[in-house]
Amino acid sequence: MTPEIIAAEFDVPGRVVTLLSIDTGNVNDTYRVIKRTSYSEGQFVLQRINRAVFPRPDLVMANMKAITDFCHLRLEEEAERADRIWQLPRVIPTLDGADYFVDEKEGHWRALSMIASATSHETVVNVEHAYETGYVLGHFQKIISAYPPDRLADTLPGFHVTPRYLKHHDEVVHTAEAKKRLDASLEARRIEAFVEERREFASVLEDARERGELKLRTIHGDPKIANILMDDITGKGTAIIDLDTVKPGLIHYDFGDCVRSACNPAGEEAKDLRKVFFDVEAFSVLVKGYLKQAGSFLTKWDRKYLYDSIRLITFELGLRFFTDYLAGDVYFKTRYMGQNLNRARVQMKLCESIERRESIMRRVLEGV
Repeated sequence: MTPEIIAAEFDVPGRVVTLLSIDTGNVNDTYRVIKRTSYSEGQFVLQRINRAVFPRPDLVMANMKAITDFCHLRLEEEAERADRIWQLPRVIPTLDGADYFVDEKEGHWRALSMIASATSHETVVNVEHAYETGYVLGHFQKIISAYPPDRLADTLPGFHVTPRYLKHHDEVVHTAEAKKRLDASLEARRIEAFVEERREFASVLEDARERGELKLRTIHGDPKIANILMDDITGKGTAIIDLDTVKPGLIHYDFGDCVRSACNPAGEEAKDLRKVFFDVEAFSVLVKGYLKQAGSFLTKWDRKYLYDSIRLITFELGLRFFTDYLAGDVYFKTRYMGQNLNRARVQMKLCESIERRESIMRRVLEGV
């Protein structure tokens, strides 16, 4: 079955006019679908869930449906008091009323409502954008903090548990493919040394959780800046998207990932490492926006580990890119040879920049 045929299986009026590929994600195949009737046009997002990444797409969709239904109710409750119209994608049912469609090859497809008149960005545009990025994440976390994490399936066991990524790396690095790539690249060997120097730090958040200082909550799982939409009309943040990774976890991974992606002006795909650095000005503004919303539910222990979360998630993502490169590029989608190695280089350079700015960043976090 073609994507065009599958798009017609979802409960959106009209006939399919066209599908436009959206090539911004690293995991799922994504399309913008346009359907028309004799009097209207409708658009929605169609995605094929990557079974290699999400082995239980049914649980992914159950989590997504539960969270979006919960959040939509909360957004309606606060609508009269809000300074904007908050939005969140809706799961569009199939013609049979299911939350997803399964094709003849056991491919799982879902349809989501499209947030109109809103734009995502790979990097921060200005200080207002930085503030709104933190504000949107804080607002989303505040809403989902009331949703019991034990009601969600852990669809990605070990996701954002850095010691497990390190363990996987240790397994991969001894394979023939990894040894071949390490032997062929001085840069790969340099990154391997970088990983070894930070091995002890990898468990900082999980150790805090085991001591009872941090607790599991409902998290987004992937709130990078590209997943935060800005209203084209007002300039304010309006929505957070890509809810595949909603699950129980530590909110610090969400905060760290948002900051990591927003405060690197060069972006994740930079080729020139001289342009990669941690922007403290953007960070200061983002933190103000974040705490404006999240300050009401963060504990003193939550605040204590905010800096560590930024350094750790940057290291973690670099480690994941690097491990995937050593394994033969089996997880993240790539468009050219060595892309995952370059992605790892960017994150490790950013991690170094964060480490050099630790004292400044801690003062920002303590002063808000």
